[in-house]
Amino acid sequence: MNHKIRDVKVHLVSMPVQGGFSDATRKVETIGYTIVRVITEDGLEGFGVTYHEVGGEATKLLIEKNIAPRIIGRYPFETEVIWADMFQYLRGVGRKGLMFCALSAVDIALWDLKGKITNLPLYRLFGGNKKEVPVYGSGGWTSYSDEELVEEMKELVSRGYQMIKFKVGFNGGNSPSRDVERVRKVREAVGPGIGIMLDANNCWDAAAGARFANRVKDYDIMFLEEPVFADDIPGLKKFKMSTDLPLATGEHEYTKYGVRDLVINQAADIVQLDGTRAGGFTEMLKVAAVTQAWNLKFAPHAMENIHIHLVSACTNALFLERLLLFEEITRNIYVDAPEPVSGMMTIPDKPGLGLELNMNFINEYDEKL
Repeated sequence: MNHKIRDVKVHLVSMPVQGGFSDATRKVETIGYTIVRVITEDGLEGFGVTYHEVGGEATKLLIEKNIAPRIIGRYPFETEVIWADMFQYLRGVGRKGLMFCALSAVDIALWDLKGKITNLPLYRLFGGNKKEVPVYGSGGWTSYSDEELVEEMKELVSRGYQMIKFKVGFNGGNSPSRDVERVRKVREAVGPGIGIMLDANNCWDAAAGARFANRVKDYDIMFLEEPVFADDIPGLKKFKMSTDLPLATGEHEYTKYGVRDLVINQAADIVQLDGTRAGGFTEMLKVAAVTQAWNLKFAPHAMENIHIHLVSACTNALFLERLLLFEEITRNIYVDAPEPVSGMMTIPDKPGLGLELNMNFINEYDEKL
């Protein structure tokens, strides 16, 4: 069998967000996927994904014009060497951001191919054995009324979720007392047995975030996510030293170097890097190892169908995150992707990612450049 890479194809699929959803710091107008298919000489195909919200067109061109020509003719098993080559080749145009989104999607596709070539699901290749992993439902925008917020959280619980997450930072973070009230209402509505997590989306400084955390911690909150700007590592540390409410952060970090800076600066309790941004599986395995070395918890951001294999294999991983906003488009781009049942997701017992792309949908809605 000739497993050399023959071709790389990239698709952009998105959908507008209806209803003007906003968190504390931005309005969400579009959601979508950049889908990368890597095809071998013998016709075997692996795929990876990253986001297509802002800058997906640039990500697609970067893959097509700069990454694809440098991996065609190579073997999918060369993930470590290919990753290092791409890191050095592209370092001048970005050590974070869109460049790493592009590299992440390609790396995930190579790992999908490795699983298919060996006829093993990725969680087995990573050393895992858990077929079911916990998942929480994530939504609850600050643009919601109190009634809308409570109803969505109750609806998640009615669907079997044992853990939920919603946004704080009402009125751009300028009304913390309203946020406290909204937390109280949700806790009373869902009862004491449901885990609640909060996401501030970078809206406060350390002092404001810590003050808020200390006001809501008695509602049995599992963590507060990104209370300050993601790049404000001293602020994250100051927050962490000012409250015993666990601090989650990292979805806007990249690579092992980013997580290294978080942990050595004592700026996280729960690390949330996203493998579809932070460097793919090749890098996320290292990220997980760093969190283990510092005895921290690992909980990858979103993309539950991709991260499920990592959460299975990493002994310090907590759970998956399922974004309600992505449910419709996720169901469209995959054929029969796993769905949560009673707050758990089951890994497909198929090679690689265990997922099949819905190419009819993807080809119909592909945004040609």
